[in-house]
Amino acid sequence: MKLSAFKKQLESVTDLRFTLPDGRMVPPHFHVTEVGQVNKHFIDCGGTVRDEKKVSFQLWEANDFDHRLAPQKLLNIIALSEKVLGVEDAEIEVEYQGETIGKYGLEYTDAGFMLTANQTACLASDACGIPAEKQKIKLADLGNGGGACCTPGGGCC
Repeated sequence: MKLSAFKKQLESVTDLRFTLPDGRMVPPHFHVTEVGQVNKHFIDCGGTVRDEKKVSFQLWEANDFDHRLAPQKLLNIIALSEKVLGVEDAEIEVEYQGETIGKYGLEYTDAGFMLTANQTACLASDACGIPAEKQKIKLADLGNGGGACCTPGGGCC
């Protein structure tokens, strides 16, 4: 979810609810302790130089059970980050403390904001030598090509 879409959703909600990928809710007394832009300049395994920008939110559970972050207050924090830091309209990455700091994508559903699992991937699979995934076939289907199996041209070898 890009920052512009997040801000638009914030304008239409009355309370902030975030759900983890496993279905657990982030406790309602969380705080957004950071809003920023992360710029990553790197070289992938194929030698291509890349630039990546993300908007970073850090959610933190406090022992302050009496206060809740209102959508308008978060909009104000975002507006200040755009003005002071030059935060751009990029994809949002949410940091949340589990056993270690997890980084999540973000989507919106009728139930609120959903933290989505991120996966690593090879960005240069065509250049770094990772073989294509082999096609899986059933051994029982090998002899059904119209010819006998294990004969020249039979398709089993």
